[in-house]
Amino acid sequence: MALTVHLIVSGRVQGVGYRDALVERAVAEGVTGWVRNRRDGTVEAILQGEAAAVTAVKAWARRGPPAARVRELVEQPAPDDCDMPYDRFERLPTA
Repeated sequence: MALTVHLIVSGRVQGVGYRDALVERAVAEGVTGWVRNRRDGTVEAILQGEAAAVTAVKAWARRGPPAARVRELVEQPAPDDCDMPYDRFERLPTA
């Protein structure tokens, strides 16, 4: 059964390769969804997949790539407009 979660990541997470690294990690774990920067300096992501795979990506997201400094990761249920099946994991434009 697919699990869908919504993440907001704050700290030094923009301009350090966080989104590209998250795409790589999600694809490696078989997780679908998306990631994007937000104008407030945070990174937002929707992760969808088997619970163990989503959990593995969330654990990575709490650390991020070497240059990132994650201050906080907030997990929320996926908004209704994001709780749909995704075919792949992609990087979206800044919102």
